[in-house]
Amino acid sequence: MKQTTLDALSRVYVKLEEITTELYNLADNAVDQGDFDDASLLQARANILYEQMENIDIVISELGG
Repeated sequence: MKQTTLDALSRVYVKLEEITTELYNLADNAVDQGDFDDASLLQARANILYEQMENIDIVISELGG
């Protein structure tokens, strides 16, 4: 895999990590406020992005050396 592709995947991973963290924090805040429907939605979206992060990490690890 080209280094530019690995670099791009690494940048995307970092961005997804930031977004995922924000979503989890928002979900926690929603729980604190008793907004359980919102919390559930936010956490579900964060979980999906977290899965994508794991997949990208595997690709980087396996193909990047």
